[in-house]
Amino acid sequence: MLPSQFDDIRPFEPEELPEVYDRLLADPQFNMVINYVLPGVPVEAVRQKMMGCKTSLDFQKAFCYGFLENLMAKATKGVDMDTSEIDNTKRYTFVSNHRDIVLDSAFLDKLLIDAGFDTTCEIAIGDNLLSLPWVKDLVRVNKSFIVKRGLSPRETLMASKTLSDYMHYVIKEKNDNIWIAQREGRAKDSNDRTQPAILKMMAMGGEKGSVAEKLSCLHIVPLAISYEFDPCDFLKAKEFQQKRDIEGWKKSKMDDVISMQTGITGYKGKVHYHCAPCIDQWLGELSPEIPKTEIFDVIAEHIDHEIHRNYRLYQSNYVALDMLRNDTGNTDKYTPEYKAMFESYLEGQIAKIDLADKDVPFLRERMLTMYANPAINYINANK
Repeated sequence: MLPSQFDDIRPFEPEELPEVYDRLLADPQFNMVINYVLPGVPVEAVRQKMMGCKTSLDFQKAFCYGFLENLMAKATKGVDMDTSEIDNTKRYTFVSNHRDIVLDSAFLDKLLIDAGFDTTCEIAIGDNLLSLPWVKDLVRVNKSFIVKRGLSPRETLMASKTLSDYMHYVIKEKNDNIWIAQREGRAKDSNDRTQPAILKMMAMGGEKGSVAEKLSCLHIVPLAISYEFDPCDFLKAKEFQQKRDIEGWKKSKMDDVISMQTGITGYKGKVHYHCAPCIDQWLGELSPEIPKTEIFDVIAEHIDHEIHRNYRLYQSNYVALDMLRNDTGNTDKYTPEYKAMFESYLEGQIAKIDLADKDVPFLRERMLTMYANPAINYINANK
């Protein structure tokens, strides 16, 4: 029996699913989504198929796997994952860079099944993305657990402790994997850095022990995600200009919805996932002399190094790096045809930005930086 302290953040349990399916099927917006995902399939057939899914994993295999397979065929030039450094019979906490609100974890679920894992992963998702009740239901059916945002300092501390205890419970008692982004929100400039606060939260739960011992109970695997094209690049650039020009500007809930839709349906080119070795052994060799005030920074740096060295770079990254620096240092890594294509792609994306006082040179520089940063970090990590 699951401890009740996790009730408002955990995914649904098998016995709760039929009632949740009924709620979803009664929601007009959810039915519109189903019509989009399964065009022409009668509601009754969807109901029967849903009711046949006794667990969240059944639901993922019945509905999500096929949807993701079709999406990969339509919106990418192929998605693959290197799992050679990990063991598909073990359980891990995948800590990854964060490019796409929905697909980073969704693709991982499908790739884990393809890699011979007998389960997917439980997904950490911020409650800022769950303003619609049916969306909250759907993500909890889909093995997501909720990270509470926007709380007072005292509430944040309590919520972090519960979240951490839950993550330890998932690995140890539920025997499942976890996916969590290395930072709150996406790195808009693709300069991926792990927030020590995420690691601090993860070390709050579990049995007594040192920071390294507590984190090793979660079996952290740094996961590098590399997209050739980011469909949200123009939205991220637009945000940079809004933040620059409007004091106190904040994203609206609608902005998140648009980012989710654009990220899911937009073209991504090639996509690669790369699992670094689990950091348990590395944690075990950490010097006990490291001051408490520095330990999380040291671990975050190690995770960053593992993610950076395992990026897969595409021609887009090298072209952007040369264009940003206005030099030709990487011309051996791309063709003139690809460069011309990338330049016209950039122009097309900038043209989509609907700002009255559009600062094109600034937006262009921001977008080039997004594509160049993985190359800069990769080169530094592999020196």
